[in-house]
Amino acid sequence: MTQEIHVLTADQEQEFLQDLQKMMRVESVKSSPKEHAPYGEGPREALTLVTQIGKQYGFKTGIVDDAAAYVQWGNDDEHYIGIFGHLDVVPAGSHWTTAPFELSKQDQRFYGRGILYNKGPSMACLYGMKLLKDMGIKLSHTIRLVFGSDEENGSADMKRYLAKKPAPVYGFTPDCKYPAVYGERGIVNYAIETPILPADLQMFDILNPEEQASDHVPDSVIAMINQEKINIVGKRSPSNAPELGKNALTLLAKKIDDNQLLSGQLMNYFHWLAGLHDQHYGQKLGVEFEDADSGKLIMTPYQLEKNANGLKLSIAIRYPVSITEEQVTQGIKQHILPDSKVQIVRSMPGVMHNKQADWIKRISEVYEQVTGLDGTPVTTTGATYARVVPNIIAFGPSFPGQKGIAHKQDEYMDEKDLLTNMEIYMKAILVLGKRKDD
Repeated sequence: MTQEIHVLTADQEQEFLQDLQKMMRVESVKSSPKEHAPYGEGPREALTLVTQIGKQYGFKTGIVDDAAAYVQWGNDDEHYIGIFGHLDVVPAGSHWTTAPFELSKQDQRFYGRGILYNKGPSMACLYGMKLLKDMGIKLSHTIRLVFGSDEENGSADMKRYLAKKPAPVYGFTPDCKYPAVYGERGIVNYAIETPILPADLQMFDILNPEEQASDHVPDSVIAMINQEKINIVGKRSPSNAPELGKNALTLLAKKIDDNQLLSGQLMNYFHWLAGLHDQHYGQKLGVEFEDADSGKLIMTPYQLEKNANGLKLSIAIRYPVSITEEQVTQGIKQHILPDSKVQIVRSMPGVMHNKQADWIKRISEVYEQVTGLDGTPVTTTGATYARVVPNIIAFGPSFPGQKGIAHKQDEYMDEKDLLTNMEIYMKAILVLGKRKDD
């Protein structure tokens, strides 16, 4: 069966890519809500398209509360094995060398917004399920692929879905990394507001605040300092992997601090902010926590805003599964400037599953069989649907050593990796969809 699946995915690649291209062309970025489109017209268009493709493949389909679509193999609507991907994407941003909303290929590598996170793997699950059905495979359990439309902005789509439909018996989301991910760290984002005297504050401004967002380390900051424009160029990376980037905000602070470009309260502020440069593990904020399951806490500043009263710095933190949000908050409060106030703006507790569960062992064995790599389950700094959908874990699509690709310019996925993912997901559907004694 393994060899047959391998040959089939290669033979059917062009047909798969034709349908993937249709999905890649949908600019499914969150926008203003419309009727029957709570997250904007682009995400809703993606849901409509995937149901159309699913029907063409011969599956049962539906859209749930305008928030999520499903494509189902089997008739048990109450007890199903769920695979939860998402079709929404973050904005393309600037500095692409390929068209972001096209499926481009160069040197055996595919490019496009969402090719890795998460249109490519989600569509690979769908096409892989089609291939199994076309092979005449019979399953004992219903498989339901659920496609979300708001994962990149807080997963409100899954709350709407679960209000209308039962949770899966178990399953996975193809939206993280391999091997199987049995635990996800806690996430907390803070806004630290520091008052600055108006006379000092007028010496500074940020001219391109739109370049800053919580999903990535900022790579560009244009500041006005005493009527002089300063352009700082860093290196973008995902906010859960700040060590792979160069933070333009803290680089700006270092330039101000090193050259004494300001004075008074502003100078004190940027001296403090400069101290956070390359402090990816929270050393200067009193939150240098770690544990055996998940390793070190990870921290990055991602946004600096000026308002009438002072400056507001937003920071993103991923903390180990054995640590509480309260511990992190207390550490932050003790290591900020006097008179600063701390507000929690995002809070997602960590999640843990039993890595010895039979179904996790089965998909881990699939991963080992297809790749020849160690399938021992791991934890992640990422945030997936596994935090909001009961009974699922993250499983793929990135392989060990592949990090820092998501949410950047020229998002990519190697052709062989996309097809290997399809093989893994096809075999995972088989081992989960058939009873253990079949």
